[in-house]
Parts: sequence; structure tokens; C-alpha cells
Amino acid sequence: MQQQGVEQLVEQVAQKLGRGLSLEDLDGVLLAYSSNQSHADRVRVNFLLSKKVPADVSAWQLSHGIATAVRPVVVPANQDLGMLGRVCVPLMVRGFRVGYLWVQQDSADENPTAILTQLPAVNHELEMLSGLLLDSNTAESEFRRGREREFLAACAGESNAVAAVAGWKEVQGRGPWQMVTVLDAEGWAGGPDPIASTLIHRSAALQATIGVDAALFSAGTETHAAVLFRELSGRANHAQVLVHYQLELAKRSGRPVHRVILGISEGFGRPRELAGAYRQSKVAAQAAAVDPQLGELVDCRATGMYQLLASAGGGAGAWADAGSVYFRMLEDHDRNGELIPVLELLYDNDGSVQDVATKLHLHRSSIYNRLGRIRQLLGVDPLKGMARLELHSALKMRRWAGRPRI
Repeated sequence: MQQQGVEQLVEQVAQKLGRGLSLEDLDGVLLAYSSNQSHADRVRVNFLLSKKVPADVSAWQLSHGIATAVRPVVVPANQDLGMLGRVCVPLMVRGFRVGYLWVQQDSADENPTAILTQLPAVNHELEMLSGLLLDSNTAESEFRRGREREFLAACAGESNAVAAVAGWKEVQGRGPWQMVTVLDAEGWAGGPDPIASTLIHRSAALQATIGVDAALFSAGTETHAAVLFRELSGRANHAQVLVHYQLELAKRSGRPVHRVILGISEGFGRPRELAGAYRQSKVAAQAAAVDPQLGELVDCRATGMYQLLASAGGGAGAWADAGSVYFRMLEDHDRNGELIPVLELLYDNDGSVQDVATKLHLHRSSIYNRLGRIRQLLGVDPLKGMARLELHSALKMRRWAGRPRI
């Protein structure tokens, strides 16, 4: 980060506003502050000394919605904390959250409207400040961007890029490896700005893998992130990345993130196998997105038939129509959605009526009743032979048709 430039801009804004300012990153760490301050409250003094927002102060600030705000937020005084009123200015670049600028009121009685009225006059400085922060807390340097482009090209199978990545010091001699696709199951389509979406995934992946020695390199795309791991038998490191990625993604996008998936490839020992492993990891993430029973940490070998559906290819509409007479009959008569969920759960739980009844919060007799209705409708036993294979396949095809396009 160009620290001198950041500090100078904070001082310029403070002078224009005639107020005390502090600048913090998304984790509440002090980045810069203004020198002129006529009425510094206890919170500000402690913050400047410790360089970190205390947990109780952070909770008070977050309770007023600063983490999701895109415009200035008034945070009222809190006498218990020794805190005067403040205005929080979220610093954004193309919808990407890079930090917070805090403007303290001069006294507890001051109307924050005065600050809000002044802020448009410093918009230019705030935009410049946001740009400098972007360079710092996302490793948004041309060198990093170039390496990520090369890495993604290698994932796409470009031979020159594969050779280059194989020679990186963090990769060479550290195999066998495995590829991981990190996917937001609900928000994978991103926003209206693909550049901002890519930046969010890039930064979330970078921050989520810091300190995880097994994560060798990460890159972001518009819809997901790709991470190269050393091959591991356990999943503790993967779980750590998942949790941190979910937190970082919510923090940077300013929206709730409910379910993040890690699709994990088989291990591979030769760099030229990178592209195939990347495909495996994407299929695992896509399968888990449409079939939640697979969980959030998903090995490609655990995705069953979805591997076959993916290998068969097809465009965006592929597999939307399973072509099964029995399945079409079932769909046409299952207007209330009572039969198909029962049948799929029976297939996925080895025909255990008790397990299905437990999961659907129904009595076993209700499951038997619905199974009997299916037998009567189709004229075959759906739990036996070719009819079972056909119907189970059709159910998975229908799910796969709704997969994220990544």
C-alpha cells in the first residue's frame, strides 16, 4: 500500500471536513488517522493506541448495518462505551468493499446531518482513497493479476501456462497436488459487474488461504475461485478455507453468504494433469450445489452419477428432459410434490423407509402409502431392476440440468 498517499488523503479529507477521521480495513485494523481532533472520545484514543477496534465497539458498529451498507451510516453515541456519535463511510470500488472511513462528531449533541451534508465535497478524495486501499488489501498488483491469469490458463489446459506454473517455487517439488473449486452455492452467478464479481472471489480466496500451508495458490473468476492444494488425506485445511472464504465473501460483497462448497479433485502428480483435476473439482462443486445431501466438502469420487453426466457433455439445456416415460408419468401426476421427493430419498438411502420418514418428518405408513401410489401409477415396482435405474437416473439428470454454469 502507498502508505504516504493514504495518510495524505486522510489528512486532506480531515482538513476539508474540519473533523477527526480514522481509516480502518474490513477487519477493524487501523490504517491511518488524522492528526487534528478537538474532541477525541475514549474509543478513538484507545483505537489509535491499540490499532484494532475492540470487540464491544465492533459489535455496536456492526449492529447498525455498516457491513452491508453502500452509503454513509450514522452510528449513534454509546455512553457505556465512552463513544461519541460517528458517521461511517463505506469505501467501495465497483461494488467491492475495501474499508471504512470514520468521521467523529464533535460532541454527543451534534446533529450528524452536518457531516452527511459535507461528504459530497470530498467524493473525489474518497474515490482516490478507495483505489489505494484496493491496491493494498487485495494484492491487486499487476504481478499478481498476471500470475492468476497464467494459473487459470493452466487450469484450462494451455501447455505453455502449465509449464510455467510447474516451475513456480510454491508449486515445484511440492506435489502430488489436488485442485479445489470454491463455490457460493446461492450467489455463484455474481452481480451485474463481472469485473467486480471476479475481484471479490479473487480477494476472498487470497485472504481465506493465508496461513494455510497446504494451499499453494489461488485465483478468482466471475463465478468461483480455484485453489491448488498439496494433496491431503484429511479435510481440516479445506474446512478452514471454507469457513474463512464464507466470512471474507460476505464481508467484501456486503450480503449474507449461506452456503459455500469446496469441490475437491483426485490427487495428481504431473502438472499436465492440472486441467483434468480442475474439471473434476468443478463437477464436484456443481453436483453439491444441486444435491445438498453431498455436503459442503465434496470429493469428486463421492458425486456418483454426476461424474457420468458431466463427462457426457451437452450445452446449457442438456439433461433438462430425461426422456424417461416412467419419469414423465410421475411428474405429470405429482402436482403437490409428494411422490418424487419420497422416491429420490428412498433411492439415496438404500431403500430405508425409516430413514426417509425421519428426514421428511412423516410416519412410516405415509411413506408406504406414497410408494404404493407410485407402483399403482407406473404399473411397476420403482424399487427394483431397470425401473429403479431409470427413475433414479432421471431424478439426477433433472438436478444436474439446474447446476451452476461455471
